[in-house]
Amino acid sequence: MTDFLILDRLTKRFDGFAAVDDLSLGLAQGEIMALLGPSGSGKTTTLRLLAGFEWADDGRVVVDGQDVTRVAPVDRRFGMVFQHYALFPHLDVGANVAFGLETGRLDRGERTRRVAEALTMVDLAGYQRRSVSELSGGQQQRVALARALAPEPRILLLDEPLSNLDPSLRERTRSELRDLIHRVGITTVLVTHEQEEAFDLGDRIALLRDGRLQQVGSPDELYQAPVNPFVAGFVGRASDLRGEVTAEDPSVLVVDGVRWPLPEGSRGFTGPAVMMVRPEGVRLVDTSRGVTDATVGARRFLGATALFTVETDNGTVLEVTTDPHAVRTGDRVGLALTGIGLHLFPTASA
Repeated sequence: MTDFLILDRLTKRFDGFAAVDDLSLGLAQGEIMALLGPSGSGKTTTLRLLAGFEWADDGRVVVDGQDVTRVAPVDRRFGMVFQHYALFPHLDVGANVAFGLETGRLDRGERTRRVAEALTMVDLAGYQRRSVSELSGGQQQRVALARALAPEPRILLLDEPLSNLDPSLRERTRSELRDLIHRVGITTVLVTHEQEEAFDLGDRIALLRDGRLQQVGSPDELYQAPVNPFVAGFVGRASDLRGEVTAEDPSVLVVDGVRWPLPEGSRGFTGPAVMMVRPEGVRLVDTSRGVTDATVGARRFLGATALFTVETDNGTVLEVTTDPHAVRTGDRVGLALTGIGLHLFPTASA
């Protein structure tokens, strides 16, 4: 299948610093791609390059076969929802949505039709005469989305679309937004720093660090098959065991004298290594049965399970998910590996 939107080796430098560094991505028509990463990873700059607010120093942006790298923002036919919505409080809902239309090209009847159609798409039919100040945060977000959709764009860009909503509203709004985008069928790129938001909204996730793409894939792929320690540590939770795989016994990772068994699929190299261990990768056992002993520290209640911090006698700290009442702070336990949620990498890849 031919990609509808292509980012081809995009690079953007500021004062010699590469905010976006040789970034290549392809999106199918109707796909939602979440750009995820910590502050300074380049995700917002990438969105600005797509919108045309910044021009790339190198590389191309191609939409449906058309190179738009040097095309002005107004001519790209991209819709954008800004982080703070940028609604005009002195205009009613209908006028806010109509502001996204080029009045010189559409007659009044067509503008009215487009506004009504866009508001219907976001489940705000009949809200044209409402004041923006009368709307909830979730409704304001949908007005901003309607304004972006009214010109019938080819691509939708979302900049931290839910950051202004109360936490209690975000989960419901995420589901509604995802359903809406898929119903409209528009190719979408969204920026977020929240994993949960990226997982809920994105068909695929592009994880960035220091301007470079680390991995792109579905949420399951990034969690279950990270390509490097950064991905394993950023997506979900993971502790790290740093040691060495020796030629004498390549089936274990030796950390300060403790021999941690390696999962079958990760064997095959020797030398300094780091094993990223997810909380489900550790099991609490009797002290007589574990790889090593540890002391139970902090407990974070999660409902059906709890997240415990445990510290081994040599100072290694791991997180473990288990029954909330299985142990108490201060208990002595043995640690064993479950064989799942374990990802081994050469230290050079860290």
